[in-house]
Amino acid sequence: MGKPLLFLAAGDVSGDNAAGRVVAALIRQRPDLEVFGLGGSRLKSLGQEQLAEPGRLTVLGFWEVAKRYPFFRRLFYRCVDEIKARRPSCVLLVDYPGFNLRLARKVKALGIPVVYYISPQVWAWGKRRMAAIRKYVDFMLLILPFEESFYVKSGVPTRFVGHYLLEDIPREYIQSRPVHERQIALLPGSRPQEIERMLPGMLKAAGHLHRRHGTSAVVAGIRGACDYERLLQRDGDGGVTVCYDDPRTVLYESGLVLTASGTATLEAGIIGRPMVIVYRTGFITYHIARRLVKLDMIGLVNLVLGEKVVPELVQGAATPERMAVELERLLTDDACRSGVCANLNRLPALLGGEGASQRVAEIVGSYI
Repeated sequence: MGKPLLFLAAGDVSGDNAAGRVVAALIRQRPDLEVFGLGGSRLKSLGQEQLAEPGRLTVLGFWEVAKRYPFFRRLFYRCVDEIKARRPSCVLLVDYPGFNLRLARKVKALGIPVVYYISPQVWAWGKRRMAAIRKYVDFMLLILPFEESFYVKSGVPTRFVGHYLLEDIPREYIQSRPVHERQIALLPGSRPQEIERMLPGMLKAAGHLHRRHGTSAVVAGIRGACDYERLLQRDGDGGVTVCYDDPRTVLYESGLVLTASGTATLEAGIIGRPMVIVYRTGFITYHIARRLVKLDMIGLVNLVLGEKVVPELVQGAATPERMAVELERLLTDDACRSGVCANLNRLPALLGGEGASQRVAEIVGSYI
C-alpha cells in the first residue's frame, strides 16, 4: 500500500492559512502523507508540491479574472490531468469558488471524494451555486455559524466546524487592550488590485485624524504586493508607517482599525478592535455584483453578529472624508466605542471555540 495522497487547492492567503493548519494536523496523524495542488507559503513550508507560483493565484473581481483567463484555463487542466494521473484518496478544496467549484465537477466524474472547506458565499450570491455544490461536493465544512441554515435543506452533508482564527490568534490577543490606543491600523487587503484601490483613501483619512487629533497609523503591508512607500509619499500626510508581513501584531497594538472587507474584519473583531470596513472594486465588477449579491451587509464581523455593529463604506461611500468621520466617532465617542467593543466580545463564542482545524483533519482523514 502506497503513501496516502491528498490533492489540496487553496488560492489565496487566508485559504493557505486555514489549509496549512489542517495539513499540519493531518501530518500529525499520518506523517507519511503527501500533498500536492495549489497553495501559498504556509502549505509550501509543510511540503505541498505546488503546481503554480502562489503569487499568480491572487486576483480580485470579474474583470481581473477575465483578463487572466488563459493562465487559469491552463492551470485548471493541469490540475485535472495531475489528479487523473495520480489518483489521490481525497480532494480538499478550500474557498476560491470560481476555480474550485469547476474543479469539483471534474473530480466528481473521476469518482474521487470531494471535501470542501470554507464554503462559497451562497448566502451572498443566492442559490446560484447551491445546485453545483449539491451535485459535486461530498462534504461541506463550514466556518461561519449563519451558513448552516443555507445548507439544512441542500442535501449536502454539512458540518459547522468553527473558525480557524480562534486557534490561530494568540490567546493573549483575544479581547485584549491595545498597546497604542491612538494608533490606527490600516488593512487595505492582500491583493495588489485592492491595495491600489483602498490604500490611497485610507492614507488620506489617517492624515485627517493625525492633523486633528495627533493619532498615528500603521499600514499592514505584504512585502512584494505593492509599492507602499510610493503610495505613502503620494497620499500620506504624516504619522503613517508600514509594518510588513505582520498584520496581526498591527491589529493587536492598535486602538482602531480601518480595513478592507474580508477575513481581516473577523480577526480585528476577535482581538476586540473597533473598526470601519471599506470596500472598493472595479466599476464593472461592482455593477455585476450589485445585481447578484443579496445582502445588505458585507462585513463578516457584522454578518456573524447578525447586525451592523461596525460601519461599512461601500464603493462610492468609501471616500477619505467618510472614513475619517466614522473613525473620528469611534475615537472621540466613548459610549459608541464601548458599545462596539461589547458586541465584538460575543464573537469567540459565536464562532464555535477552538479546534476547527483538528475537526477538519479528522473528517478529511476518514477519506484517506
